[in-house]
Amino acid sequence: MEELTHIDQSGRAHMVDVGEKEITRREAVAKGRVWMKPETLELVREHAAAKGDVLAVARVAGIQAAKKTGDLIPLCHPLGLSGVEVGFQLGDSGAESRLRSTPSEESGDTAWVDIEAKAGIEARTGVEMEALTAVSAAALTIYDMCKAVDRTMVISDIRLVSKSGGRSGDYRRPGE
Repeated sequence: MEELTHIDQSGRAHMVDVGEKEITRREAVAKGRVWMKPETLELVREHAAAKGDVLAVARVAGIQAAKKTGDLIPLCHPLGLSGVEVGFQLGDSGAESRLRSTPSEESGDTAWVDIEAKAGIEARTGVEMEALTAVSAAALTIYDMCKAVDRTMVISDIRLVSKSGGRSGDYRRPGE
């Protein structure tokens, strides 16, 4: 079993020293989903939510959050990212099978917004947390902007899809 890198010999949390690592090109992709009612998805699709263009604001929130990951996650290094992309796909239960997490049938949450974030850098440490933070903030922003019309929304399946670069090599989540 792998060892936890953020725990020292005494069992205390610490920030990993990456000073001796090689600078390499590193990228990470994360995904997540926000379940909602079909009527809510239609508001998102038509840019008709009371607070404005939900996906445009969520995209900016995701990018901002990725840049602030070192401030939000206590043991993450502050990084100067070379790029962050946040994208969305809209769907409903007739178009695709559900992921592991499914909303309750009574809530009517059968539509969704899928979120994908990609972060990149040339550095001594990876950008997995930045990609995951971008997805998380984008999902929370979608929830915030739509909660007035749909409080049953569910944020689910936030996960690392892939990462490349660094000492541990490449990773791709099976089935993605």
